[in-house]
Amino acid sequence: MSVDSTALAPLQHQRALRVRQVKEWGEILTGFEGRNKYQVVGDDGETVFFAGEVGSGLGLLLLRNFFKAKRPFTMELKSPSGAVALRLRRPWRFWLARMDVEGGDGRLLGSVKQRFRFFTRAYDIVGPGGEELGHLRGPLFRPWTFVIEEGGREVGTIAKRWSGFGKEMFTDADNFGVQFDGALRGSLLRTLAVAATFLIDFVHFENRHENKE
Repeated sequence: MSVDSTALAPLQHQRALRVRQVKEWGEILTGFEGRNKYQVVGDDGETVFFAGEVGSGLGLLLLRNFFKAKRPFTMELKSPSGAVALRLRRPWRFWLARMDVEGGDGRLLGSVKQRFRFFTRAYDIVGPGGEELGHLRGPLFRPWTFVIEEGGREVGTIAKRWSGFGKEMFTDADNFGVQFDGALRGSLLRTLAVAATFLIDFVHFENRHENKE
């Protein structure tokens, strides 16, 4: 299945993406959690998307600061021109996270569902009708890496990377590298795997300052 949205077009031909969480100095100095914001850069160095949680008000502020990584959220990925390319909705779940992914027009594209496993971190990636498209697997001895699998074959990776420079030395801001097999060009699985990067950040790396889970 392919994705032909104009706003998503720049994503479909990238060999790799860098997803960088953006922190502001007020949050760095106080530790008070603001809405998560990211910049997504392509392999040519150009910005592909800006991403961020949406919504405001006291209720959402309390959710962010007391429930932290467990909180539900809605996030939008926008092109540099401001067009909404994706909308990510994470509902409240006490255990085993889930995220639904919509196109900019509100059409459901698919979902990312965490699965229980004893020794690995695992997610199913499904289409809008619940059909299985692929899997994400976090190997036991590669704690910073998730393998993207399609039909039992590795077709890409999502890896957390710390820059270790500037203000990020003093924050929990994350850098992720997302790499794809060329066969995934134009595929729905590629789009949903990029969306899954943000859920992985929340579930496995949010508010963790040490290099361990």
